[in-house]
Amino acid sequence: MAELIEGILETALYADDLDAAEAFYGGVLGFEKIRRGGNRHVFYRCGPGILLIFNGAETLKPVTDGSLAVPPHGTTGPGHACFRVRAAHLDRMVAKLVSAGIAIEQDMTWPQGGRSIYFRDPAGNSLECATPLIWNMEEN
Repeated sequence: MAELIEGILETALYADDLDAAEAFYGGVLGFEKIRRGGNRHVFYRCGPGILLIFNGAETLKPVTDGSLAVPPHGTTGPGHACFRVRAAHLDRMVAKLVSAGIAIEQDMTWPQGGRSIYFRDPAGNSLECATPLIWNMEEN
């Protein structure tokens, strides 16, 4: 089965305040917004993948308009996502976050190589920007 899967197409995080999430992911991180669906979700393009930010209270409700057949889903507590960043760009990312008032929780170099920085979005999700070497992957 694993040979059939090419990679992760989308990643979901949850936030109660979609306005704050939109200001953070679109404004601070500069992701291209694809669509916002009221107080239910906001979707962003992130490299070759898609980042979905859902309001968990809304996604637990069944869709009643008949246009979608997505099963209810959601979670509580902070999630995690890691964004791939070239080593040459990681210090610029740190500077951009710090200038936006975002605290860097941890900046670490991994024993196998590569570097990660950790920070939080307004909903408390743990976000990481890391070089591909943390997973023994090349930068391309």
